[in-house]
Amino acid sequence: MQQIKTKVLIIGAGTGGYVAGIRCGQLGLDTVLVDGSDGLGGTCLNVGCIPSKAIIHAAGKYETVLKAAGDGTLGITASEPAIDLSKTVAWKDGIVKKLNNGVAALLKKSKVKVIKGWATFADAKTCTVVTDEGDIKITAEHVILATGSEPVELPFLPFGGDVISSTEALSLDAVPGKLVVVGGGYIGLELGIAFRKLGAQVAIVEMADRILPLYDKALTDPVMKWLTNHGVEMHLGARAGGFGDGKLSITTKDGEPLQLDADKVLVTVGRRPRTKGWGLENMGVTMAGPFVKTDDRCATNMKNVWAVGDLTGEPMLAHKGSAQGEIVAEIIAGRERAQAASGRGASDSAQEKRFDPVTIAAVCFTEPEIVSAGLGPLDVEGRDDVIQSVFPLAAIGRALAIEAGEDGGFVRVLASKSDHRILGVQAVGQHVAELSNSFAQMLEMGAVLEDVAGVIHVHPTLGEAFHEATLRALGHAIHI
Repeated sequence: MQQIKTKVLIIGAGTGGYVAGIRCGQLGLDTVLVDGSDGLGGTCLNVGCIPSKAIIHAAGKYETVLKAAGDGTLGITASEPAIDLSKTVAWKDGIVKKLNNGVAALLKKSKVKVIKGWATFADAKTCTVVTDEGDIKITAEHVILATGSEPVELPFLPFGGDVISSTEALSLDAVPGKLVVVGGGYIGLELGIAFRKLGAQVAIVEMADRILPLYDKALTDPVMKWLTNHGVEMHLGARAGGFGDGKLSITTKDGEPLQLDADKVLVTVGRRPRTKGWGLENMGVTMAGPFVKTDDRCATNMKNVWAVGDLTGEPMLAHKGSAQGEIVAEIIAGRERAQAASGRGASDSAQEKRFDPVTIAAVCFTEPEIVSAGLGPLDVEGRDDVIQSVFPLAAIGRALAIEAGEDGGFVRVLASKSDHRILGVQAVGQHVAELSNSFAQMLEMGAVLEDVAGVIHVHPTLGEAFHEATLRALGHAIHI
């Protein structure tokens, strides 16, 4: 058996693992990255964020052409379009392959040794990797666990055949005639909306009384309006049952049994950390429920064993894992930075790196899109020391010019009454995902309302709505 000793061993090549690997290599650390079943880039690049957004983009293009058929739209007319989903999927696969190759090139540039295979740990610092060329025993001084997450399977709706997860949904060779989505969270809605645009009849079954229950109703109402206007069959407060003979059994909110016709049943009831099958139980790390417990340095209770990404808990977002991976690499390399003084009262002295973000912004790529960063109305309910200001996209010229201002979209700002410190920013509307970084940046910098109000925002852009929302919070919005 081949044996390798290394400074850093990373398990998992997703956004947390490969970013940690690249940064470790840049810092001169001898690094081995074990790439398991998902491939370089992990779930996000291969079967999650990137391919889903590609399919969503293609669905939007198809819908645009479809609107141009018949009477036309915006003065544009076209013949009736057709969709060959197998070609769309092939285009999506080409994007994924290009990004795979890009990640591989970056790891090679950083001198990271990539091993394709499945690792199993015997103890906290030793694992055996089963590869096509034989087994490899690896011993490391530092171990970074970045195994990611996997779709939750319902015991009465096991994956297989016509019961699919988001992974299979992104590789279908034809648009299903009738698609039932079990789960009204962001994954189910993103894909359900995309397939509705592509022509499928879509039904959504959600246990909660409304879609996207983690977001406040004002944010989700425009999405619900789109679903209703486009004929998506909604079963809220309902429970799914078994599937057979092309029918999904559900129990409605009123307790009545109902059978839904379905060519495919897409189950999107959440994701769970991937903790099974690679010897985690032999490592002696402390757990926090289903997740690996870490401190604010991403360290576990075992010396020099670190964990990043979905394995460490909510929010299970790719950009969180990437940020954690970079920080862990720099901690291992002994890098410290001088923290510039910010609105959070940080000192100028050198401090050990910590994973302590003010916010991790989240985006739902629904129709329309939803962005949330920091505190929302549900977090400050009952408080009288918070200003809430809403500015409608319908009052923004750019939004109207790209048909993004007629769906009830808005930007909302929450700030402290006493010092005007911004506490949270949310938005709903077409293309508002591109505002998410601006929202997060202002929160991370400890900005006050006057900071955003004092920035000259470019006209015509959707970002003007953020500017106007802060002006409105200060009592003097211009365009409303």
